[in-house]
Amino acid sequence: MSGGGLGCVIVAVDGGEESMNALRWALKNLKLRSTPPEGSLVILHVQSPPSISAGLSPGAIPFGGPSDVEVPAFTAAIVAHQRRITDAIIAHALQICSDTNVNFERKVVVGDPKEKVCEVVEELHADLLVMGSRTFGPIKRMFLGSVSNYCTNHVQCPVIIVKDTN
Repeated sequence: MSGGGLGCVIVAVDGGEESMNALRWALKNLKLRSTPPEGSLVILHVQSPPSISAGLSPGAIPFGGPSDVEVPAFTAAIVAHQRRITDAIIAHALQICSDTNVNFERKVVVGDPKEKVCEVVEELHADLLVMGSRTFGPIKRMFLGSVSNYCTNHVQCPVIIVKDTN
């Protein structure tokens, strides 16, 4: 963190307003390094694998055949739908960044959000991870887990969790 600012800040966005608020907070409050190598803000979105996003595995759909048969058209439709959702999420994030002079890049990966966020933080040697908090209740958090809690305990850089102010 030389040069009076941060080198690499990752902001994880998932389409929820909480993550977009975290992006707004990062843009307003963080100072990136301005001397070479310049700092950058990475907008990270983790897209769920097709079978997870559909809530079921295409192979489990009863077509009268074996349960391990994959239906390519169904899988392709899910992938295309996810791509549209991801494009909308990234477009929203880029619109938030459009009024700033921040050097930013976007990164989309596919997999489990908890693991993928941690992998990207390590891969990019991030100085800071910024995330929104959905504030699940204790029961929902127990079953679904908390991505922000997992990342806080598994990444090597500092983590800022931006809570909803409402």
